[in-house]
Amino acid sequence: MPAKRRTPHQHGFTLLEMLVVLVIIGLIVSLVGPRLFTRVDYSRVQTAETQVRMLRNALETFRLDVGRFPNNDEGLRVLYSAPGDDRVRARWRGPYLDEPPPPDPWDQPYRYQVPGDELPFALYSLGADGQPGGEEINADIGYLPPQ
Repeated sequence: MPAKRRTPHQHGFTLLEMLVVLVIIGLIVSLVGPRLFTRVDYSRVQTAETQVRMLRNALETFRLDVGRFPNNDEGLRVLYSAPGDDRVRARWRGPYLDEPPPPDPWDQPYRYQVPGDELPFALYSLGADGQPGGEEINADIGYLPPQ
């Protein structure tokens, strides 16, 4: 029984075809990628704005119960754990947050101080650059201190 001769058939892609496909994918990513990363930055800004509003609501509830906003020593900590001052503890009806305040979307703590500018307190994030001031994604977010 003679052995059957197989004719060579090519299956798959050549190296040149693979390189062309990779170049095309690279071009698409270079055009679309920056737009997607810009959206990620702006979604972080929106997250910070939402978290600041949530923290403000907790501060307002604290004020209704205690009769004042937390002082600088108490800070945001008093929103999730009872204060040490017995007079404040007697009126405290918290916790006003289920857990410690989250860091801002850039992993920095939210800043809180008394007094504020338009409100009796300042509550804000320094934005993406972590520096006061800035524009767009680097701008401070929240209720800013007097300047």
